[in-house]
Amino acid sequence: MKTTAIDFGKSGGLIPAIIQNRQTREVLMLGFMNREAYEQTKETGFVYFWSRTRNTLWKKGETSGNTLRVISMRTDCDRDALLIGVEPNGVTCHTGKRSCFTGEDL
Repeated sequence: MKTTAIDFGKSGGLIPAIIQNRQTREVLMLGFMNREAYEQTKETGFVYFWSRTRNTLWKKGETSGNTLRVISMRTDCDRDALLIGVEPNGVTCHTGKRSCFTGEDL
């Protein structure tokens, strides 16, 4: 993975990270990363997020085992959001569903 300057300054140090199944292209979830989560993700090859409610770094799947292995990472044009292509190990949503985006249409 290339090292790209990410702009963490626009939203209080957090950037949205859209998680997409690299094989099927299905959007699995949205999480937020601070610089530490981004660096841990790059270093380990597994997705880390910053929990806004617990105010702590966490690895996706650290308790469930449903990890997200990074295949690709891209920034948007403003370098303040990420699209992360992953290989999921199990379901992604905490509700037990494959994707967090299984709600009804609005």
